Amino acid sequence: MDQYRPTRWQILPPVVKNLLIINGIMFLATVVLGDKFGLDLSRYLGLHYYTSEDFEPFQFVTHLFMHGNFMHILSNMFALWMFGNVLENYWGGKRFLTYYFVTGLGAALIHTLFQWYEISQVQASVDLFLQQANPVDFRLLLEKYPGFQLRYDPIAIQDFLAGWTAQPDNPALLNEARDVAYTMVAWKRDAVVVGASGAVFGVLLAFGMLFPNTIIYLYFALPVKAKWFVLFYGLFEFYNGIRNNPEDDGAHFAHLGGMLFGYLLIRYWKRNMYHPYNHDF
Repeated sequence: MDQYRPTRWQILPPVVKNLLIINGIMFLATVVLGDKFGLDLSRYLGLHYYTSEDFEPFQFVTHLFMHGNFMHILSNMFALWMFGNVLENYWGGKRFLTYYFVTGLGAALIHTLFQWYEISQVQASVDLFLQQANPVDFRLLLEKYPGFQLRYDPIAIQDFLAGWTAQPDNPALLNEARDVAYTMVAWKRDAVVVGASGAVFGVLLAFGMLFPNTIIYLYFALPVKAKWFVLFYGLFEFYNGIRNNPEDDGAHFAHLGGMLFGYLLIRYWKRNMYHPYNHDF
């Protein structure tokens, strides 16, 4: 179905409009408070892992209104307006808002589960190294998690490794290596997630399911049907997630989580007589 005839079409329906406004205000507050007062708002409102000292339950919601930079918020808000206005006009405000937050929370949940898996893997590798710490295994540990060096200090780590390799029995260097190994676990545990991307990917999934044959123009030039765009975008996110590029900061499994929860919610509505093509419930 690629034809839709909403009874009250609005270019900027109220829920999408207010989401855009709130995100804009929060981004402006992040910039101003950071520049003027040195206050990192993302530290308090971004989503932390549940064992982090900075974790608060409300972050499962507030992280949806935080963004890392201008391009991050611009791309998310453009997609929210582009696809969200169609869904809100067709579903109605209450259903769209429910869908938005369910997919956003679902994305956060999937990301947290994936983060638990990553932390478990890092912890196991660190524990194995600590059983018989030595320069060779330390190098292998660093090579296994190159992203840690990029965020820690690659030059300092390599200088330390060279010094320890020259003095493998130095107890001070051994203790320092252990401290660095413990820091690797904290590096994964204390990572913060910000952005509405999980909910936005859910919105994109809904658009592809409800209007699969609608033409989307990639880069305003290349025509592609919505169903193929959503499918290949989802596969691309999955590929990036399992590739685990150390220079890639994207929360790809959060994006996939938003799509998964969006699919499940639409199927749930359909099975329970709340058809996704209907208006407000």
